[in-house]
Amino acid sequence: MTEQFQENFFLAARMLLLLVLEIYIILTHYILAGTSAWMLLLLACFTGAVVTKELADGRWRLVFTAASCVLCIFIIIITENKFLLLGIYVLFEIISMVKPGIVWYFVPLVFVCIKPGEGTGIQFLITILIGMFYVQNDFIVVSYKKQAIEDMLSSQILKKDWHKREHKLQEEISSGMLMAQNQLLEEREGLSQALHDKLGHTINGSVYQLEAVKVIMEKEPQAAKGMVQAVINELRGGMDEIRLILRKERPAKYEMALVQLNKLCSECKQKGIETKLYTEGELQKVPERYLHIILDNAYEAVSNSLKYSKCSKIEIEIYVMNQVIRCMVADNGTGCDTFTDGMGIAGMRRRIREVNGILDFETETGFKINMLFPEWNKGRAAGKEL
Repeated sequence: MTEQFQENFFLAARMLLLLVLEIYIILTHYILAGTSAWMLLLLACFTGAVVTKELADGRWRLVFTAASCVLCIFIIIITENKFLLLGIYVLFEIISMVKPGIVWYFVPLVFVCIKPGEGTGIQFLITILIGMFYVQNDFIVVSYKKQAIEDMLSSQILKKDWHKREHKLQEEISSGMLMAQNQLLEEREGLSQALHDKLGHTINGSVYQLEAVKVIMEKEPQAAKGMVQAVINELRGGMDEIRLILRKERPAKYEMALVQLNKLCSECKQKGIETKLYTEGELQKVPERYLHIILDNAYEAVSNSLKYSKCSKIEIEIYVMNQVIRCMVADNGTGCDTFTDGMGIAGMRRRIREVNGILDFETETGFKINMLFPEWNKGRAAGKEL
């Protein structure tokens, strides 16, 4: 409704201006003598032609413009220039349609001054006011509209570009998750193959030797004892190989943590909750114990958000700095003034307390959990992992 009013405001203002001019001229020149019926008919035809011109398109617009000009000239002639202001109005209408340049908006003033007489000064002033009215619309209002359209298009382009970047970022995150999962599967497959190749023969050989020991145990106890000791030695060697393989093939804990956090975000998105994960800093340097605390508390916080907050958005942020790790889990749900620690919150406090961390909550807008680990780097600086 507002946009339609803004689009048609100038048209309504021009029609009102035309009626005001006609009433002004009639009151000025015919208040005593009265206005004849044929004069009112001509004015009605002229007004109808002007209005129809605004409603018509293309060729018909030119036809009704020409008709309004002819009627206006005829009225001016038969009334001996008493309706000259109507001619000025039509001239401004033509100039506004063509828009040849701002200089042409001064041309109607010349027609007012061609044959000066009684009332010329008032006509000159009215012409200036009408000119200002058209100039304001054609050069100021129109320029603002063009600028508004350009700004709207620019905003749409920026919004579209932002959506493209966001979509690209989501694709990169999904691609990163897929790569990490594929890497874990490959490492798991490599671990299985290594255990099979290096330990299968050892275990099978040990089983065969123990079967042989069972047969000769009573007849040749010394030989059986030696074979048992050989099996023990071989199994110990196998255990050493298992440790070596596991130490070599074990995936990085921070990669596992990222996979689990991204999986948590994906599960929330499947439930219709917009979820974002943001990490900054060298997550690979975070000790395993702290990663477990962050994961457990993040799972608990997200679980509480899904259960109680009625949220539509969850954000998880992890910042790894030189001296402090800061982790935040926030939702845009209903929040609460006060809350009582349940088993979940109590478990979060206990885990944070074990590493001398800090846990606080913000409940004004939604529910936000902040975790600080100010001493995470002390163990690493001393050459050990907490």
